[in-house]
Amino acid sequence: MTDHRIALVTGASRGLGAAFAEALSKTHHVVAVARTTGALEELDDRIQARGGQATLAPMDITNDDAMRQLCRSIHDRWGQLDLWIHSAVHAAPLSPAGYLDARDWDRSVACNVTATGHLVPFLAPLLGEAGQAVFFDDPRAGEKFFGAYGASKAAQIALARSWQAESARTGPRVHVLTPAPMPTATRARFFPGEERVGLAEPRDEAARLLSELDLANQG
Repeated sequence: MTDHRIALVTGASRGLGAAFAEALSKTHHVVAVARTTGALEELDDRIQARGGQATLAPMDITNDDAMRQLCRSIHDRWGQLDLWIHSAVHAAPLSPAGYLDARDWDRSVACNVTATGHLVPFLAPLLGEAGQAVFFDDPRAGEKFFGAYGASKAAQIALARSWQAESARTGPRVHVLTPAPMPTATRARFFPGEERVGLAEPRDEAARLLSELDLANQG
């Protein structure tokens, strides 16, 4: 058990997800989910160096059984979840719509849409009335070559906005944020060779968004 609030970060191994996990570790016990064990262990080292605590969950969010078991474990151990940060995303390579690779399309839908559609019902009972959920928009829908990523990300955010509208009076509070451009691995896949000067650092962006949401002082 812990006296801290409990924050689940899906997609916690790098980029904005890792930055949120580190920042939240000041006031929350962080449950960090990602596929890359090594990156999670590095995150855990950084969190411990800050005096925080984390539970590492190296798993794929598209694995329903694993995610269901994780949610059950959160319930059994803590009884509730205070915050869910959903930063996991599959960034398919850029491609003309007429040449979409079927596997890239399937992976995009599985991670960005289907997994989110399964996680919301899993996590809503844990969040209850007082919890909060945070999604990150990246409005690429309709841009050329962004077919798989743009369409699947737009579907994810449409679901989040529906949940946001439905729970406005009852909770949990659902937030949809649009982060500033950052030098992340996802962006590098879309814009290789881009000059990174002027892009926001994930740690700075996480701090800004936490301040905007007034989450940093909740403990």
